[in-house]
Amino acid sequence: MHPLTLSRALGWFSLGLGAAELLAGRRMARALGLEHRTPLFRLFGLREILVGLGILARPNSPALLWARVGGDAVDLAALAAEGLHADNPRRHQVDLAMGVVAAVTALDILCGYRLQESEARRHRISLESRARMAGAA
Repeated sequence: MHPLTLSRALGWFSLGLGAAELLAGRRMARALGLEHRTPLFRLFGLREILVGLGILARPNSPALLWARVGGDAVDLAALAAEGLHADNPRRHQVDLAMGVVAAVTALDILCGYRLQESEARRHRISLESRARMAGAA
């Protein structure tokens, strides 16, 4: 898949996930046995929406994909710290949620690297063009 296509898809995914976390944070938290963390889910939703809007506005920016990776790391840490306790009857749902986050993180990393490579290639071509122009003058 072309990196810009994947970037846009991840931007839309961020918007959808963010809206779900923001609007249905309590339901999502309850499904994972984390009812007491509803405000955290809503905060994560706001972060997803903001990053998603940024990606859709600038889909060729690797920095925004790395922001998603950072957010994924925070999500995984929060899920592990809070959801994997032995007394959580919904530990298995937390395991599944963490698997999904890890899979999306892999896509974020892949896309970030590809966009970074593309950006480096454009920069290298630009520098080579400037050098040729300076040599021609």
